[in-house]
Amino acid sequence: MWFKNIKAYRLTQPLSLDDEALQTALNEFAFRPCGTQETATMGFASPFHSAGQHSMLFHQTQLRYWITLKKQERLLPSSVVNAELAEKVEQIEAETGAPVGKKAQSDLKQQIITRLLPQAFTKNTYTNGFISIPDNLVVVDASADGKAEAFLAMVRKALGSLPVVPLVRSSLQSELTHWLTEQPPEKIELLEEAEFKSTDETASIIRCKNQPLDSEEIQHHLDAGKLVQKVAFEYDETLEAVIQEDGTIKRVKFTDRIKEETQDIPKDQVAARLDAEFALMSAEVCGIVGYLSETLGLDKDL
Repeated sequence: MWFKNIKAYRLTQPLSLDDEALQTALNEFAFRPCGTQETATMGFASPFHSAGQHSMLFHQTQLRYWITLKKQERLLPSSVVNAELAEKVEQIEAETGAPVGKKAQSDLKQQIITRLLPQAFTKNTYTNGFISIPDNLVVVDASADGKAEAFLAMVRKALGSLPVVPLVRSSLQSELTHWLTEQPPEKIELLEEAEFKSTDETASIIRCKNQPLDSEEIQHHLDAGKLVQKVAFEYDETLEAVIQEDGTIKRVKFTDRIKEETQDIPKDQVAARLDAEFALMSAEVCGIVGYLSETLGLDKDL
């Protein structure tokens, strides 16, 4: 269980969670499969579902609460619906000799959807996140704002309140550019990937991979006034990732040095491995978020 993305939010008020009350609250919005005429459903599932455990809807270690949101969607391609609709319209027009109006076509389309929906395949997706009480943090494994907001909205609905703000509330372009023009923070090592954007009306974008960021070519773009939109880095020999100007951290990859700490747990002990991996991963994520928050001054206006 290793997050691939980090979207971090700061709790603006102290939050206290009681295990029994939390289980009850999450259970009110537990996941249920799609009904025959539902296109999608969403609710909380056990973080240990891959270990065959489904009763507990959260997992807690060191006051860090791991919560999993499950979404199920029925896959009914529009091309299939439109093909059936076109065939039906053609049949009716051939039989009546009159064109089928827009309202009639809309009704026919809904009839087709109603008939086909129960036969459609379903797709399950999971969004993981955790609430860290000691760090006043909520972290979601999501690369897009919409997915993270859906997670936060469901948790807020269950708890009744979840007072959070994004950890990064303004662009980090200047700070990330400073990492290249001056030097990055002590625990950050820049890797050979970045994206730059000009500040003039052209808004031109330059992307580079496998390119040393201290090269003359990169310096030329910086001298021309381009600002860093995203840059790859390694943090304290524990993980590699790409940080964007909006603060989202993507393509997180924990180093072997970290993952090896759970290698002594037998693979068939899935629950024990998940527990150990979450404890290790959440501590490292809180560590990097705290470090970036301090070095970039992210909490100064709270």
